[in-house]
This record gives sequence, structure tokens and C-alpha cells, in this order.
Amino acid sequence: MTDSLPQTPLSATPLAETLLARLTTAFEAHRDDARALAMAAYLRDRFPFFGLSAPTRRAAARTALTGLPDPSETDLAEIARACWSRDEREFHQFACDYLIAHPAVPTPAFLEVTADLITTKSWWDTVDPLATRFVGGLVRRHPTLLGRMDDWSESTNLWLIRTALLHQLHYGPSTDEKRLFRYCSAQAAHPDFFVRKAIGWALRHYARTNPQAVRAYLTTESAHLSPLSIREAAKHL
Repeated sequence: MTDSLPQTPLSATPLAETLLARLTTAFEAHRDDARALAMAAYLRDRFPFFGLSAPTRRAAARTALTGLPDPSETDLAEIARACWSRDEREFHQFACDYLIAHPAVPTPAFLEVTADLITTKSWWDTVDPLATRFVGGLVRRHPTLLGRMDDWSESTNLWLIRTALLHQLHYGPSTDEKRLFRYCSAQAAHPDFFVRKAIGWALRHYARTNPQAVRAYLTTESAHLSPLSIREAAKHL
């Protein structure tokens, strides 16, 4: 178990305060209420939106970031937490982009901050980039975190399970094949769509590197994996 970062008040650092104020102004300036309704409906009305397309959101974010210094680890944590405290989904999506853009800053302790983000206001649009583009890189740089991935792979929280399954998605030849297959087998009978889909997605991606191993795994585990997982895994085999 790693130590958690200190829990400090939201927007405690000057950088976090400045950036959140700028983001709020920039996002409000591009608000599109009609698009916001459609975007909310797409995510099953779980979150309100400003109605910003991804290119517009990222352009607004670049404006907000102009002239600001690179963040410290504490800044990263407070910016992420402050964004997560806001209702509009664009703040959460920005936080994911911001974390991914600063891969060298966080230490292993930051994984616990990420766990809070993954298990709060959870849906695939934030969990997946955190899993594949942030957690994956953090674990690769700090292999001591592999034990935490093992823990997450057996969690009762479906989003932590999904993250564990997907964290090696972009590892290619560096994928720990035994660990991947072990995670998939451990959750093969999971009833949730998002876990079953993640199993298939992780296997399909690894098949780009080692199709023979994935074929053999699917043959061996066909009686245990869901049809969805098998169908997704075998798409390009």
C-alpha cells in the first residue's frame, strides 16, 4: 500500500485557484445549451455539460493555461480534485487531459488520488483515459505499484477492475501476459458490461502483439469468458 498524498482543501494552491477560475471563464464563454443536452443524454444524463466539443474544450483549456507554470505534484492533486468538485463534465475531462500531459510529475503516492477520481463520478469517458494513458504510465514508471493493480483487479468496484484490466493497453511487447490473462480469468464471470467489455478490449489490443497467445487463451477459457468478451477479443484474429 502506498502513502496517500495529503488531503488539503480544494483549490488550495495558487496555481489551482488561478487555473480553475480561468477554465470557468473559458468554458462559460463557449457554452452551447443545445449541444449540452445532447451530450448529457449520450452519457445517460449522469452529468451536466457546458456543451463543448472536444476540440473546443481543448482550445479553451489552452487559453486558460497560457502563461501558467508547470504543476507540482500537489498542484496536480488539487487541480484534479477541484475539477472533480465541479458538476460539468468538461471539468472532469480537462483534469484527465491535464494529468496525462504531466506524466513525469506524480510519484507512486499519486495513485491514491487517481483511485478517488476513478471511483467518484465514474463513467467510461474519464475512467478509460485515466486507466490507459495515466495509470498505465504511472505503473510502468513505478513497478512497485503492480501490487496495487493486483488489488484493483480483485476489487468490488467495477471501475477499479476495469482500470486494472486496461492499464497495460498500450504496453505492446512489454505487456505482462501472465498478469493480463490472470486478471481476465479472475473477472471472466463478472456480470457487468463494462468489465466484460474491458476484458475483450484488453485481449484484442494484446492480440496485435501476440495473436497466437490470445487465440490459445480464448480456446482454453472459452467456457468461462462471456460471449461479449470473446467477441471483442477475437475481432481481428
